[in-house]
Amino acid sequence: MRLLKKLFDPAPGAAVSWHSGPIFVRVAPFAVFLALTFCQSSFGAVPAYWFYLAKTVMGAWLIWEMRPFVPEMRWALSWEAVAIGVAVFVMWVAIDPFYPQMKPSAPAWIPAVEFGQGTWVAWFFMVMRVVGMTVVVPPLEEVFYRSFIYRYLVKPDFLSVPFNVFNWMPFIATSVIFGLEHYQWLAGILCGLAYQWLVLRKNRIGDAITAHALTNLLLGVWVIWRHAWQFW
Repeated sequence: MRLLKKLFDPAPGAAVSWHSGPIFVRVAPFAVFLALTFCQSSFGAVPAYWFYLAKTVMGAWLIWEMRPFVPEMRWALSWEAVAIGVAVFVMWVAIDPFYPQMKPSAPAWIPAVEFGQGTWVAWFFMVMRVVGMTVVVPPLEEVFYRSFIYRYLVKPDFLSVPFNVFNWMPFIATSVIFGLEHYQWLAGILCGLAYQWLVLRKNRIGDAITAHALTNLLLGVWVIWRHAWQFW
């Protein structure tokens, strides 16, 4: 993490410790992962798959590094998390034909086209995509949006804000920002509202991480089963 500390150090040459940088540990890993996502399509169609693999490994390492310093980043299982995870998946797929969406700048992720239908390489990258969106993406995004952004909008001293504190402006703003990160922006906004409600209800982000992972897992299986590549 020394390289990341240098990149995000507001005072060049000054030491930045994880313990003294609660914003850093919640923002820097997500920012790095997001930057890698934007770079993913810059290397051509086939190299983009290998870049995604490298990005997933990097994301897993970032989570490993930040985990000791972000105590709220713990998975939690509850019936609410399962219900929200399934409901958001159903909503995401059901409303897809009924609203205009942002156009992706990258080519569609269709491993069977690039590597051949039924080949082990195609299956490897499909499974890798599901693993990345299920295991790596949820902790990074939920920590950034639900632990940092929401609470920071409530109060700059965000660590003093309990997770069950409700405020309309951060509730809407965080969900909108989260939604606009996705091509399916309306589904993303509704998804953000649901995950934020779950955090407020349970007073922790672990259930939202689980719900997010379940949604992404079901969506990944749906994409592969139905060849619904537009969701990728």
